Amino acid sequence: WIKEVVIMNKKGLMFAFFTALVSGFSIFINKFGLKGFDPFVFTGLKAVVVALFLLSMIFFIGEFRELTKLTKKQWLKLSAIGLFGGSIPFLLFFKGLSITSAASGAFIHKTMFIFVTIGAIIFLREKVNKYFIAGAGLLLIGNALLLNISSSFASAVLTKGNLFILIATLLWATENIISKHVLKELSSRIVAFGRMAFGFGFILLFWIITGRMETAFSTTLPQLTWILLTSAFLFLYVASWYYALQRLKASVATSILLLGSPITTLLSIIFLNSSVTIYQGFGMLLVIAGVVMAVGIVYIKNLVKYFVPVPNSHK
Repeated sequence: WIKEVVIMNKKGLMFAFFTALVSGFSIFINKFGLKGFDPFVFTGLKAVVVALFLLSMIFFIGEFRELTKLTKKQWLKLSAIGLFGGSIPFLLFFKGLSITSAASGAFIHKTMFIFVTIGAIIFLREKVNKYFIAGAGLLLIGNALLLNISSSFASAVLTKGNLFILIATLLWATENIISKHVLKELSSRIVAFGRMAFGFGFILLFWIITGRMETAFSTTLPQLTWILLTSAFLFLYVASWYYALQRLKASVATSILLLGSPITTLLSIIFLNSSVTIYQGFGMLLVIAGVVMAVGIVYIKNLVKYFVPVPNSHK
């Protein structure tokens, strides 16, 4: 039993790290895709494309029967995930991202692990240890230094675009707590599909109310190209994320996502010719150390405890 749990955690860690990698690239690329595009239409079109990708995946791996056997209560849970995770926060996030920097958006989004951890302790009865707390502190300081906002954090957050992203982050934190509960009874693919399908339904309603249907149907070929490219990243994100969340503590899984922030910054340095300061370099080191403290030590100790022979003290 213990061996199965450790193997499951190992797979969860692998997919959580992959999700962080995808997140880092996705935020950087979405910044370009949003140019000249209504962010609300952009978000909705991505949602429906990813929902179709996930539905095809469910068909391909033979889980469609599970989808058809969902109870009314389970459908309601998936609709809640779609509301708090796949619609309102997406609308707020991409609107905010269209009027703020990719680096600031990445940092604020990565603070989600704080709110998830608080929710997980209260509602999921998760426990955090001293290593996680120390790692969390390093992760926050490292990201602040990395993004050059340590001296003006309050003013950075209190801009209109960053406030949108902060509210979206709070909603996503709520959705992750709900999802962690639902993942006890449903597969990660079903939960991901519910998020995106119901999310698009709510966004479609928003389009109708705000008169954006015509804009959605007048999407140009270059815009459609960006939609497909960014949808591919979103598909990889949600598919890998729910797989990881199902196998790890919510607090641990979300802390790993902070690695996406340095990746976004590195991409900005490489492709936008941004300069690197000594503070940013130190920030990257702190982020890596924070992940090791929050995640690595705990699971390394478990692996050593259960798989490395311990000398018999009585001999």
